[in-house]
Amino acid sequence: MFVTALLAPLIALGVVPTALLGAAGASPWAVFGGWLLLCGLLVTIDVTTAASPRSLIVTRSIPARARLGEPVQTTVAVQNIGSRALRGQLRDAWQPTAGAPEERAQLSIPAGERRRVEVPLLPRRRGELAAEFVMVRSRGPLGLAGRQARHDVRGALRVLPAFSSRKHLPSRLARLRELDGNTSIQVRGQGTEFDSLREYVRGDDIRSIDWRATARAGTTMLRTWRPERDRQVIILIDTGRTAAARVGDSTRLDASLEAALLLSALAARAGDHINLLMYDRVARARVSGVEGAALLPALTDAMAPVHARLVDTDWAGAFAAIRTLTTRPSLIVVLTAQDAAETARGFLGAFPIASRATTVLVGSVTDDAIGELARRRESRADVYLAAAAEQTMADAQVVADAIRRAGGEAIAADPEQLPPRIADRYLELKAAGRL
Repeated sequence: MFVTALLAPLIALGVVPTALLGAAGASPWAVFGGWLLLCGLLVTIDVTTAASPRSLIVTRSIPARARLGEPVQTTVAVQNIGSRALRGQLRDAWQPTAGAPEERAQLSIPAGERRRVEVPLLPRRRGELAAEFVMVRSRGPLGLAGRQARHDVRGALRVLPAFSSRKHLPSRLARLRELDGNTSIQVRGQGTEFDSLREYVRGDDIRSIDWRATARAGTTMLRTWRPERDRQVIILIDTGRTAAARVGDSTRLDASLEAALLLSALAARAGDHINLLMYDRVARARVSGVEGAALLPALTDAMAPVHARLVDTDWAGAFAAIRTLTTRPSLIVVLTAQDAAETARGFLGAFPIASRATTVLVGSVTDDAIGELARRRESRADVYLAAAAEQTMADAQVVADAIRRAGGEAIAADPEQLPPRIADRYLELKAAGRL
């Protein structure tokens, strides 16, 4: 049972007869008590005559997946199997981060008929969102009160990463086509393979002239090369406590996901094999052996439910898990946040040995606010904050230098710039024949 907002004004109206009859000599308390009894009788009539909200069949229609920040349309179908028409309200009990509307949907269902209620969602959090029940209220004919019932109809929606960095993909694919021999730009070096022959053009590298083909053709012929395919690219995403830190409107982990998706889309188009591992103390997600159009859906589906854990990452276990994916990786991309020498000891101690056959990139998300703090000197408090910011930046540089001494490459940028910078470095490695 529930009462509506009309009941309070109705009770307040009892002041009028109480005042009038009280002036005529009647007891005010008796008059007002009688008015309350009348209101209670009207409420009882309203509840009794309201259609039963339990005589409904409630079903849902929800897409299985949606991207973060994009609108999603869900539907709740309500069938009235009772003998009375139902007029009331419906509330779909999604959690707040689903972005469901706060107002209740209005219902008017004649007996034996069915109605659909559209419930738009705007997810604000990646992962699994769920609604466990639907609440239905049935108003009485007077509109003072009614009945309500809960229908346990579970709905679930998996919210995938936004992949906002895909806006950088067309320009990087254009550069990849240049490297792949679809334009006049050709490369030659370790990690490239023979593609075709073409006539020599002034400015070409004379070291690529094929003298036997020149003798046969009667004109100078040049060998062209393209980057090798079928390289093994491993992306390791740190899901430990440092990944939980917020940078701007999102976490460091979200920025790492964006970088991983952009690199995966680019490398897959280049013909390389992508392996994903998300790890802290154990593997939280793993994608391997997926190729072609199925790769990005598999990656986003695996990433969606994973959130940062407030534990220190077991780097020895993480790098050991890499060896279970492939024994001969060509490129290892580690997406983490190692900005303090004291906390990076475990990471540096387990750092894999780079070689001519294997390149290790370490991508870290930085906070632009730290740089802004380091430049401010307007007050004494600003000076102290600037000193702390400078120390933070110096610590991050110490870790980056240690990574370079270990044979790796360190790339640090803000959440917007990290994905394209890692993609650009991948293309540079392709162009140089190192991948």
